[in-house]
Amino acid sequence: MKTVVFDLDGTLADTSGDLIAAANACFRAMGAGDMLDAKDAGTALRGGRAMLTLGMQRLGRAGDKATIDSYYPQLLEAYSADIDTHTILYPGAMDAVAALKTAGYRVAICTNKPEALAELLLTRLGVRHEFGAMLGADSLAVRKPDPEHLFETARRAGGDPAQSILIGDSDTDRNTARAAGVPCVLVTFGPSGEDMAALEPEALLSDFADLPRIVTELIGEVA
Repeated sequence: MKTVVFDLDGTLADTSGDLIAAANACFRAMGAGDMLDAKDAGTALRGGRAMLTLGMQRLGRAGDKATIDSYYPQLLEAYSADIDTHTILYPGAMDAVAALKTAGYRVAICTNKPEALAELLLTRLGVRHEFGAMLGADSLAVRKPDPEHLFETARRAGGDPAQSILIGDSDTDRNTARAAGVPCVLVTFGPSGEDMAALEPEALLSDFADLPRIVTELIGEVA
């Protein structure tokens, strides 16, 4: 069974607004005030530690890893409490998922977001039931770019890992697909979209309406 595996943050949904808000809650707790804004969306989509690191750099404390480590759990708590205020699914994302399922593909999510937070967000957005499997950063002993994270996601969706394709938005996704020996499609509508071509994926995606065609071209139709 052929499986289309999606990244979550920056691929299916723009989660940057709520992530930035959670990071700024931490900086306010430090007495520093808000350190990030909308132009930092690309950093936000790389995760909590990346945001804390950027803010600490702006405070002139780039090497203060102890503070980053101590505030990371607080960031996750703040994010969990307010996870879907600003987050939106990208236009056409779920239409593409529906079309792929109708064509017979399995669909799943492989994200480096903690599993519980990914489950919470997808449930709040009302789309968790659309995916046959969802594995987060802590679902296994390994995470992307380790290919086993992708392989196990495909297996749990009922698919053959060797007949999977990864849809993502970062070098992590590109490296995961390369290590797994499967095609990669990178989206260009995220904050780092202009950098995706340099990663040389098998395809670039600027509109979700094109995804079913691209998937069929790269891994074939479902028999």
